[in-house]
Amino acid sequence: MIAAVIIIVLLLVFINSRDLSKVREPDALPTQVLQLRFEDRPDGSIAVIDYKSGKQIDSVQGEAGFVRGTLRGLAQERKRRGLDGGPPFELIYRADGRLTLSDTATGRLVDLESFGPTNAGTFFRLFNASNLVSVSKS
Repeated sequence: MIAAVIIIVLLLVFINSRDLSKVREPDALPTQVLQLRFEDRPDGSIAVIDYKSGKQIDSVQGEAGFVRGTLRGLAQERKRRGLDGGPPFELIYRADGRLTLSDTATGRLVDLESFGPTNAGTFFRLFNASNLVSVSKS
């Protein structure tokens, strides 16, 4: 009985010592990439700006909890590292239909489809707003 407890404890220590956050499926190749900047506006909305042209392509109005929460988390990470503003965020549509938001300043990735199709769709609509060629979500 004591030997079994010792073995279980050793296994738990071994498992906890491994960095399992690096175990993930490789990402499919990007088929479309938007480089974006997000700016808070005085009216409470968030302007979505094409990083290359500087042109506003959309605006996030009202609650939009998922979008605001995602952007807030990425912005806080930049602040912690002293990287306010700067490099763009990349919205990546992948060959397998997945959607990823990448912070090029911190290297942090958010796999948007993990939060369900409705939440991912709030970011996917930015591809249509940007006047890029439509991508099909097959």
